Amino acid sequence: MTNLSRALPRVELGRGGPSIGAQGLGCMGMSEFYGATDEAEARATLDRALELGVTLFDTADMYGLGANEAFLADFLRRNRGAALVATKFGYVRTPQTPDDWSLSNRPEHIRAAVERSLQRLGVETIDLYYMHRRDKAVPLAESVGAMAELVSAGKVRQLGLCEVEPDELREAHAIHPIAALQSEWSLFSRDIEDEIAPLAAELGVTLVPFAPLGRGLLTSRDFARALPKDDARLNFPRFAAENLDGNDRLVAEVEAIAAAHGITAAQTALAWLYARARALGVAMVPIPGTRRRTRLEENVAAATLTLSEADMERLETLAAKVRGVRV
Repeated sequence: MTNLSRALPRVELGRGGPSIGAQGLGCMGMSEFYGATDEAEARATLDRALELGVTLFDTADMYGLGANEAFLADFLRRNRGAALVATKFGYVRTPQTPDDWSLSNRPEHIRAAVERSLQRLGVETIDLYYMHRRDKAVPLAESVGAMAELVSAGKVRQLGLCEVEPDELREAHAIHPIAALQSEWSLFSRDIEDEIAPLAAELGVTLVPFAPLGRGLLTSRDFARALPKDDARLNFPRFAAENLDGNDRLVAEVEAIAAAHGITAAQTALAWLYARARALGVAMVPIPGTRRRTRLEENVAAATLTLSEADMERLETLAAKVRGVRV
């Protein structure tokens, strides 16, 4: 494995924004969706991430129905000068309505949601506040306008969007500067490369790819077959039984390149992503999620790996062959 003493590179979070580690940590799985969590190991993973130069910690108000934000509170209190927290609003599910996946971008919802997040996180200001998903019934002038008011009030430092269309990003950015755009981007999901990534580079918006390891599929063959029955990923098309053999054949290609370099498939997939961002001239901070220090160290090491042109060419066609749509 790559020497972990090599410093994690730094990236600007939005044009003129703070310098942060070039890899963040997705914290969702520490509280929900991916089966039982060893809480002590998860907390140790947060601490280790900061030691390795990770500074952006990603959560949302609906992860664990608020429990994930509360889980981060002690860590943020102890490390407030170094750790930046990103959270999100948009989904209306609550402990009372856990199956309600409807959206609200209405200003009154945003104002109430930010207060709840501030309280759970135990902070006075949220570093990066995302619109988790776009509710198209609400004009961006109203929703982003309400978000901008939070910046003026000192409750939020920077604004972000998730999974929006190019015209929505441009419109929102004209209302208030958007520091970050969170969208899925990986060897298996490359939709944003056509329009979104070039637009982000133009506007100075930092891309924050979620699921950069294909929700785990890119870590190893047979990954999906080892998941516990209560893992939410088993409901996703790419994890469906009829698609596993085909997707495992693609992962075998990644593993072959990894073996030639003495690294892991996950590191190969992340190194590919960093290379694509450089090629597109866009600032990027992927947020692979993990609850274990060993996986974290593996992921962080990938930020300083470089693949050859031959490796990149060999990986170029994989996305077009993936079985199952992304969700």
